[in-house]
This record gives sequence, structure tokens and C-alpha cells, in this order.
Amino acid sequence: MSPAAFETPAEAERSFENLRAAAPELVARITHVRDGIGWIWVVPGARGLPEIRSSRPYERYATCQNAFRRFVVLLGRLTEPAGDPAQHPSESRRLRPTDAR
Repeated sequence: MSPAAFETPAEAERSFENLRAAAPELVARITHVRDGIGWIWVVPGARGLPEIRSSRPYERYATCQNAFRRFVVLLGRLTEPAGDPAQHPSESRRLRPTDAR
């Protein structure tokens, strides 16, 4: 399945703003790719369709999980005011990837 597609730039911007607002609560399914070797992460959206997914497969499950963690941290930083990077919230309370093996 492909991630969401948008007809206008305004639709894409609204979706991105919703994604940023939901960053602390994002949950991903980590699943094996259909064709080939590797793992991808997928954040399900409405009706179970992918809202967003990893841009590429990862060779190892743990690497894919860490890529999702980095994505959530970076997305969350876009919502925070600029300041001391040491003051950013811990990523551990933001991450809840689930295993869909």
C-alpha cells in the first residue's frame, strides 16, 4: 500500500500539520517488505490505510525501529520553539512502535 496522496499543496500542508501535532502519540507498525528483504515502518491513518511510511526498507528490524524513533524525534522538534537542544523531551515517552510480524 502506498501512503496518502494529496491533490493540492494545501491538503498536504494540513496533513503535515496534523502529523506534527500528533507526533507524541504516533504509533508505527513495523512489518517485513512484501518483495525482497527488509523491514519498513508504517503509521496507519484513517480506515487502516498508511498515513506515512518509511522512505526505504531497512535490513534489520532494530534499524527500522530506530529510524522510526529518529523520525518522531525530528518531527517533534519541528513543533518545539528553538532553544537549547538539551531541553528537548525524552524520546522514550514518545515512541510506541508495535510489532506486526
